[in-house]
Amino acid sequence: AIADNAARLGIVPARVDGLREVPGLGIEGRHAGRTVRLGRAEWLGTKAGADTATWLCDGQNAPIAIPFTDRLRPGAAALVSALQAEGLTVVLLSGDTEGAVSHMAARLGIADWQAAMLPEAKAAHVAALRSNGAHVLMVGDGLNDTAALASADVSISPASALDAARAASDIVLLGTSLAPIAEALRIARRSTARIRENFALAVGYNAIAVPFAVMGLATPLMAAAAMSLSSITVSLNALRLR
Repeated sequence: AIADNAARLGIVPARVDGLREVPGLGIEGRHAGRTVRLGRAEWLGTKAGADTATWLCDGQNAPIAIPFTDRLRPGAAALVSALQAEGLTVVLLSGDTEGAVSHMAARLGIADWQAAMLPEAKAAHVAALRSNGAHVLMVGDGLNDTAALASADVSISPASALDAARAASDIVLLGTSLAPIAEALRIARRSTARIRENFALAVGYNAIAVPFAVMGLATPLMAAAAMSLSSITVSLNALRLR
């Protein structure tokens, strides 16, 4: 967004050397012998406002705010509604300001949210949920999310996420929309149910067939037919997922 607007204003980029990203804080480098920083207000020695903004300091003048207006990722609202309809608890963890996070949470109907969180705080929150017996699915796309993604039971990133976030995730979506996550959860639950059903069928088959075999009542032909029938049964049951 910054690069696009700078281009529209005709601003020519300056060369910055020694660029490095500090997780949860921002990016810094060297320009004209001074340290230049772009990131959180506190990191630049100033106080954040109520709106979403990143701050720029050229190492000489006072930091200036570059305000942003957030757009919901495609499918986010539909995903939250679908998860809540299934009785799941949705938690919003963000490093953004309290005002921006509360506004976004209200738009999505999320009652449980946390703002101004550093990466380690997100990971600690996920770990605390798991220690209390919750099974946590973490969805994230930024460098600040990688620790939390790695801490969750299952983690998902969209295709547009940073490489580090995708590497830390168990599942990477093929597109940018979050809507498929709800369908993935439904498929996972149905798959788990089919697996349990197939285990029950296998146990029932063996409970009936083994005594017949031990008593010598099962001929090789009967055993082969029963085994084939068992395999066909569990395969057809699995195909019910379609």
